[in-house]
Amino acid sequence: MGGIRRGLVVRAVFAAKRHWYQLRYPGLTLGDGVEIRGRIRLRRGVRVTIGDRTRINKLVRFAGPGEVRVGADCLLNATWVGTWTSVTIGDRCLLSDCELVDNDFHNLPPEQRHEPPVPATRAPIVIEDNVWIGAHALVLKGVRIGRDSVVGAATVVRTDVPPRVVVVGNPQQTVKKFHD
Repeated sequence: MGGIRRGLVVRAVFAAKRHWYQLRYPGLTLGDGVEIRGRIRLRRGVRVTIGDRTRINKLVRFAGPGEVRVGADCLLNATWVGTWTSVTIGDRCLLSDCELVDNDFHNLPPEQRHEPPVPATRAPIVIEDNVWIGAHALVLKGVRIGRDSVVGAATVVRTDVPPRVVVVGNPQQTVKKFHD
């Protein structure tokens, strides 16, 4: 009986946290059964949709005027997402203490660096289903990471990652392919 009561209390706490965060951040939409075990922070008008049964651990931060969509059954652990366009994360993804940035924040040419960023400084990020991104990895603008792939710890992802591979390093290199 104690386990059932404890389960009801835990679900009630998660429901209260979901309700509180949706009141605090009008740009946040949370699916059914989202478990906020840590904290969420939204900045600069970002719009965030988090899918059913996704778990949030530690501090997960979203910033920028863009849009973020997180699929169902994901785990976000101390993740930072900076978006000016869009970041899409598929279902069943694991993101561990990593950064996703769909923009350069500044223009690259020296004579334009202090001017407002132009559209060429940003491009959407797409992370397909069942991707695992390791701690301290950095995913840059315009990248698509294929389903069932793994991004190793501290990897800098600058170009697309095919499905069912493991990439590591800076620049990223494919070190393993999963065969069916």
